[in-house]
Amino acid sequence: MAKRKKLALHWQILIGMLTGVIFGLIMANFGAKEFILNWIAPIGKIFVNLLKLIAIPLIIASLIKGIGELKDISKFSKMGGRTILIYLSTTVIAITIGLLVVNMLQPGNGIPKETIAKMTETFSQNEGLTKKIDEAHKQIESRPLDFLVDMVPNNIFSAASNNSSMLQVIFFVILFGVCLLLVEPKKAEPVYNFFDGLNEVILKMVDVIMLMAPFAVFALLANVIVTSDDPALLVNLLKYAGTVLLGLALMVGVYLLVVSLYTKKPIGFFLKGISPAQLLAFSTSSSAATLPVTMERVEEHLGVEKEVTSFVCPVGATINMDGTSLYQAVAAVFICQALDFPLTLGAQLTIVLTATLASIGSAAVPGAGMVMLVIVLESIGLPAEKLAIGLALIFAVDRPLDMCRTVINVTGDATVAMIVGKSFGKLGNPQVKDWDDNYGK
Repeated sequence: MAKRKKLALHWQILIGMLTGVIFGLIMANFGAKEFILNWIAPIGKIFVNLLKLIAIPLIIASLIKGIGELKDISKFSKMGGRTILIYLSTTVIAITIGLLVVNMLQPGNGIPKETIAKMTETFSQNEGLTKKIDEAHKQIESRPLDFLVDMVPNNIFSAASNNSSMLQVIFFVILFGVCLLLVEPKKAEPVYNFFDGLNEVILKMVDVIMLMAPFAVFALLANVIVTSDDPALLVNLLKYAGTVLLGLALMVGVYLLVVSLYTKKPIGFFLKGISPAQLLAFSTSSSAATLPVTMERVEEHLGVEKEVTSFVCPVGATINMDGTSLYQAVAAVFICQALDFPLTLGAQLTIVLTATLASIGSAAVPGAGMVMLVIVLESIGLPAEKLAIGLALIFAVDRPLDMCRTVINVTGDATVAMIVGKSFGKLGNPQVKDWDDNYGK
């Protein structure tokens, strides 16, 4: 019996987002914030937890299966080197676009001193802000090779229990997969078969969890609306926010241009394939939570084969922060403009270098961009007494901009996966699997 045609997932999610915003505005006007927090927001939290729940098992199963299908360590090393090089290149492009846009529009010039004083008073002692400054200082104080030390886990079970330790899990899985290639094929085959089956089950879990997506994004957006900061303060930052959004839009244009020219795939095909992951990235502000959906969309809807997707997407979720890095550039220059702190060309080049390095291994969770920004601002010599003022200045719009830049991060992961897939002849036709393909058989 033919399946009934249903509304495409991205339209279902869009409807959920729009109704969530409208419902949130209505509830906020009626002073029903507690109703949203008690009865609506938990639905969104459960959905995000479910996605995070399967992220690590999906990385383990798909990466081992992907390495096994390559059957060639040299080919895997080439893929790894190419992937990291492309990710670093797109990050530098994103930061450069951010610097060009913010220097042209100069959103920090002309902000009234009273506005700076009001925002400083409102946010400078904010617990979330001071916590991010402390986290950044810990990273700044680390030794040069500490990032390599941090990549190697001393307990794989401990690493696998924490989504922020994704690089440690990837390190172990790559080591495991490469060693599996060196084992006698007859003995390695049962291990491959196990992870092949596990991978199929986890991907089916993604399909089932995504049935909840329209309702979850409704809850997530309604919660964002009722917990947003003072709208009057947001209006004062519209020019800054508009500058960030313009830079992000230009970065999307770069992705679409590369996809169109290099992979020869239509822009509409790419956007339709990845749009549910983009919308989830916007709603959750977390590329780690969105990772299972990103991998499923890239593989099944964009046609990138598993051995590429299983490596490129998890690595991208940890080291590819194009949207966040672009935001660093705009935010750093904006703060310096607003606080009359002059920036030389050398200082702006320092922003490019520091933001690129800070993006590697940055946590793929909401608010990580603010931690990175502290590192960037300290690298260009912004005085300590001005640091909290500068962060307080942009804190009011950090959450909505975090939602937007996460979309860019996820779009960048999909773009690089297609580029790497094309370069290795691993980009084919989509093979879409539905949640109930085998139900009732």
